[in-house]
Amino acid sequence: MGSSQRGRRVRGVLILTMVAVVVIAGAGCASEESPGSAESSTSAYRSSSAVSSPRSSAVAAPVSACGTAELAKMTLRQKLAQMLVVGVTGAADAQAIVNKEQVGGIFVGSWTDMSILSSGAAARISRNSRIPLMVTVDQEGGRVSRLSSLGIDSPSARELAETKTPAQVQAIAQSMGRQLRQLGVTVNFAPDADVSAEADDEVIGDRSFSNDPAVVTEYAGAFAAGLQSAGITPVYKHFPGHGHGSGDSHLGVVVTPPLSSLERSDLVPYRTLLKNPGNAAVMVGHLIVPGLTGPETPSSISPRAIGMLRTGQPYGGPPFNGVVFSDDLSGMAAISARYPIEQAVPMAIKAGSDIALWLATDRVSSVLDSLQREVAAKRLTMARVDRSVVRILRSKGVLTC
Repeated sequence: MGSSQRGRRVRGVLILTMVAVVVIAGAGCASEESPGSAESSTSAYRSSSAVSSPRSSAVAAPVSACGTAELAKMTLRQKLAQMLVVGVTGAADAQAIVNKEQVGGIFVGSWTDMSILSSGAAARISRNSRIPLMVTVDQEGGRVSRLSSLGIDSPSARELAETKTPAQVQAIAQSMGRQLRQLGVTVNFAPDADVSAEADDEVIGDRSFSNDPAVVTEYAGAFAAGLQSAGITPVYKHFPGHGHGSGDSHLGVVVTPPLSSLERSDLVPYRTLLKNPGNAAVMVGHLIVPGLTGPETPSSISPRAIGMLRTGQPYGGPPFNGVVFSDDLSGMAAISARYPIEQAVPMAIKAGSDIALWLATDRVSSVLDSLQREVAAKRLTMARVDRSVVRILRSKGVLTC
């Protein structure tokens, strides 16, 4: 065989090898765009789930992406509704909004009739929904114990860190998680991963495990592991760090120390906690961060802040591909004093949050109308919506890829 002929054959083999590598690499499930199986966690949804057949083509057909079949069954409005978690007053309110708009989840707050949990209504509503609900609560322990009337309680984070070992905290959180699970809860907005030296009764205060980032990392990780072992999705909060902020975002604008300072303290726990997060989610706070967000843009509506969470840069953390929640968009003056909910939700979603959280059901339809307008105007892309919905369906167990 001549040298030129041999060269052509070698180049041909290399090209075929490269194509094969690309196809094989595409079969992994490590990223939001990657393919995989599509299974449902509910029998009604499972019965209609199937991976799309490859399209015929002159070249090798692409492997079906994760969630393709599920996404194909959903209208745009149904997809957008999955990206909303709203507070409810009780079982009737929850059932009505699920029937009307098929929201992705409900929030059980201090104002909610707790019989929605004790009667099994929340679990029943979720079970009968086409896609199961996120049934969410804010049960940190200490002064943030929304379910104490149902016998679910624990000491504050600070007290736990001062009096218990991490193994004991994990066991306490596991026991709490089992109780939550029995009530139909699936997501707990805890643990607080803020680093803070505030007095116990200040906005973060004793909700923080410590002013030492290493202690926060160890104890928040133990708390989250306990919840996950009981089948509850934990939510680390309030990224990028509320513990050294200027005030209370419930009452108004909060400014943190500059990003360079957060990188040495408040952001330290996330570098470790998000390396192997399991099913944990992250909540982004309404925090203005000099050097990151600009002077008037809270992190919850800042593409740069949520982009930092997704990529891990520039703070040196791991990329995060789990579910990102906004903090409450209707009951906290840092947002609500400036933006109506129909404006705040699209801002949070376009900034990168997967789920917008707020406290009432009366304006869900108008919020969905606003989101649909953003898609129609191409300010919110279908690819972006689909990525979030896939993350949400993974978190719910509808997808296992």
